[in-house]
Amino acid sequence: MKKPALLLVNLGTPDSPTYFSVFKYLREFLMDPRVIDIPGVLRFVLVTLIICPFRSLSSSKIYKQLWDLSGGESPLLTNTRELTTKLNAAQDQYDVYYAMRYQSPSIQAALKEIQATNPSELTVLPLFPHYASATTGSVYQEVSRLMSQEWVIPSFKFISQFYDHPAFIDAWVDAASKHNLNDYDLVLFSYHGLPISQVNKVYADNQCDGKNCEHEINDANHYCYKATVYETSKLIADRLGLPRSKYEVSFQSRLTNKWLAPFSDDVLKGLPSLGHKKVLVFSPAFTSDCLETVIEIGDEYKELFLESGGETLDYVESLNFSDSWVQAIIRILDTNK
Repeated sequence: MKKPALLLVNLGTPDSPTYFSVFKYLREFLMDPRVIDIPGVLRFVLVTLIICPFRSLSSSKIYKQLWDLSGGESPLLTNTRELTTKLNAAQDQYDVYYAMRYQSPSIQAALKEIQATNPSELTVLPLFPHYASATTGSVYQEVSRLMSQEWVIPSFKFISQFYDHPAFIDAWVDAASKHNLNDYDLVLFSYHGLPISQVNKVYADNQCDGKNCEHEINDANHYCYKATVYETSKLIADRLGLPRSKYEVSFQSRLTNKWLAPFSDDVLKGLPSLGHKKVLVFSPAFTSDCLETVIEIGDEYKELFLESGGETLDYVESLNFSDSWVQAIIRILDTNK
């Protein structure tokens, strides 16, 4: 019998750092109703006529900077492709493929390739540790839509989150080993932000407040993005021997002030005045380095921090295609058999 197939899915990237490629990517991304959850007509006007024409110009310049720093290709694409290659070499239980939720290589193309092999089973692993409707939920919806059109649908398994898996935590501890934590006054865990309205929708009462998300995982909040990122931070900190007074949790990449707080840029601006002038940043929401880590943290936030009186801002490279991350995925798959 043919081996099961494993499909890794990452968010996506423009095909090139040009205005039109960035426009195409942003439009596909932002037109997803799970990303901007407003009525379709309003979303079309907002995205196509307002956001994309203006943001694509500035974003293409930033993507060009990222491409130049990363050898002429998106690091998200490079890392996901190399991770797939290493996973195929490291185990023989699955034939491993990869796709991007937006742009190339598409989920549709990957599923077509997988279906041609007639696999005994399909496992889909979105490379997002923490469930969010705008990321993991969107991948599930797209895979389900495409698979529902097939005449033959193999047994199907979907791994929705792995934020607290010991192997995932181990991989981040290994990534941190390149840094001497004693060299820093504080560790900042910076996660990609989400609109508060989307976080609220996880709950039957449409309200995240009052669920103790900063302190525990419970029956109500185990799919709450806010709760799971705080738990990941705690687990990594515990493994590194960091007391609660030595780390903070914040959220980056906000579009409005109605997103999860505290905001990473505001936190970083205030740290030097509190005596925290040497800071190490983790961003465990990203399993691959990308625009948000290389440029936003490594360049923009670093400049902001230094201008505010800071002395050192370093960030822990993401898991990318490290051996520890490859082994972590194998262990995560074993847990979910």
